[in-house]
Amino acid sequence: MKFKEWLVNGVVSSFFRLTCRLHCDDLDRLPKKGPAIIISNHTSVYEGPLYYVQLRPRRTVALAKKELWDHWATRMAMTAWDSIPVDRQGVDIKAIRRCMGVLDQGNFLCIAPEGHRSKDGSLLRGRPGTTFFAAQAGVPVYPLVHWGALDIGKNLKKMRRTDLHVRMGKPFMVQKPEGKMTPEQRQKMTDEMMYRLADLLPEELRGKYAEKTDQSEEFLKDLV
Repeated sequence: MKFKEWLVNGVVSSFFRLTCRLHCDDLDRLPKKGPAIIISNHTSVYEGPLYYVQLRPRRTVALAKKELWDHWATRMAMTAWDSIPVDRQGVDIKAIRRCMGVLDQGNFLCIAPEGHRSKDGSLLRGRPGTTFFAAQAGVPVYPLVHWGALDIGKNLKKMRRTDLHVRMGKPFMVQKPEGKMTPEQRQKMTDEMMYRLADLLPEELRGKYAEKTDQSEEFLKDLV
């Protein structure tokens, strides 16, 4: 482990140990080897560092907005974890290639399908970009959710620890339809994955996916 990575990991681990009560026993069920995509809800700056230290020793690489490289502190963390900067304003071919490389090397690729943070913690509509990796890579997808991180700031002011929950669902494969996928199919595939996240969250945090009237399983296949 590089010194910078060791230092960042130590600071992050100590922060969560001192400020939170972690409830994340589900992570023991993650595979010890082999590539996989992890999809997660996105509510704050905390879940990325949390996942990174909790998923060790498995190597996990995440997509992150390129603006995080503008500040020295977040840049240090991003480079220590080999995070992949992505330009959210358009198709970032360089980022796509790096993501596929992460999977080719047998590592975890972590993606937040919502694309940006939910201010109140409830799920936003998933963006179809996630389907590219899930459909093309042919690797298992693990839904992973968290809640409680939004309370860390206010609890710190009151010198209180925060209950921070992490829950993992059953893995699945994404089945790509024959021929070129339409935008409607990509969105439907994304929504099916987002419903998997919603099923793991408390009802009040399911947001856009609270109602299941249009839930389908056309593109997903559960793994035993």
